[in-house]
Amino acid sequence: MPLVDEIVERQREMTEWRRALHAMPETAFEEHRTAAFIAEKLESFGIPHVTGLAGTGIVATLHGRGEGPAIGLRADMDALDIEETTNLPYRSTVPGKMHACGHDGHMVMLLGAARHLARTRNFAGTVHFIFQPAEEMAGGGKVMVEQGLFERFPMQQVFGLHNWPGQRFGSFSGKPGPMLAASDVFEITLTGRGAHGAMPHLGIDPILVAAELVSALQSIASRTVDPQDSAVVSVTQIHAGDAWNIIPGEAVLRGTVRCFRPEVRALVEARLRAITQGICLAHGAEGRVWYDYRYPPTVNSAEETALALAAAGEVADGDVIPDPASSMASEDFAYMLEARPGAYLWLGSGEGIGLHNAGYDFNDALLPVGASYWVRLTESLLRAESLHKA
Repeated sequence: MPLVDEIVERQREMTEWRRALHAMPETAFEEHRTAAFIAEKLESFGIPHVTGLAGTGIVATLHGRGEGPAIGLRADMDALDIEETTNLPYRSTVPGKMHACGHDGHMVMLLGAARHLARTRNFAGTVHFIFQPAEEMAGGGKVMVEQGLFERFPMQQVFGLHNWPGQRFGSFSGKPGPMLAASDVFEITLTGRGAHGAMPHLGIDPILVAAELVSALQSIASRTVDPQDSAVVSVTQIHAGDAWNIIPGEAVLRGTVRCFRPEVRALVEARLRAITQGICLAHGAEGRVWYDYRYPPTVNSAEETALALAAAGEVADGDVIPDPASSMASEDFAYMLEARPGAYLWLGSGEGIGLHNAGYDFNDALLPVGASYWVRLTESLLRAESLHKA
């Protein structure tokens, strides 16, 4: 691969950084040690930075050797509430938390690029390095935008990158339009009438209602949404009862909805409410639905995607997948893409354990690949002709 030589030479050090971050995972808006680690590295590179955006977020700003536009490069910082099972020497030291999505690697790739760009400054304009907290369902990207990310740090374009298990190692993929789905959550509270487990005729069983409802909700995707659209409705929690011989008076279901278009989003919510009320009516129970619109779809703009894939092609020696299948996962980088044009790419990490798995570990061989991509993207977007005539 035609990677940046200086970055390749520092791969061992970058691996040490990544493993240090892996051992001290912190979840949403609690990334204090993580932020301190990043700030210390930025200071050693001589890059000015601002802390405290969205609580633990950091934005570092680097000016090139000439006037030009400004771009933003983003890495996520938070870990997940998962008990790690890898038994690696650098495994998580925090019970119940681990970097199971590769954000430790994302931070280091951006740090590696920042160090190189601070030394060479082979660009004209400004690059903002955005270290964002709370990506995992807590909306840290939204908070950064709301707290003035793009007003305090003006930029014309913004870019994101995520490691992608199962995709060829070192390959890049991306396309204009939706890369990732919108993500919503719901809670359904079913109220019946408690009774002795041996006398069900004296009660209204909310567990029975819940069982029917779980099955019926699957008809939304299979029989309501146009087959040419995509939608997922998943019930992920059921809570009811505490005793062997008592039919409880209440059951609670929780879950998530994924789709790409606003019209589908509204349709799914409407059908979820209608199906809940219909099944409850049939059993004499009551149903309350709480439905919350969370992350919007992650939508790449066409021009920026072409530019990002071109830079990726330089790094990957042409191994670029220009039209990958969209994923039903979600990303709060979507909020940044709603505010500015940009692109979000996947970087293939090869075969192995998937994301959000207790046995996952980031592939350290990707560190110089991702860091080289950030450098090439910056130099290609912020190209100054005077810098290339010498």
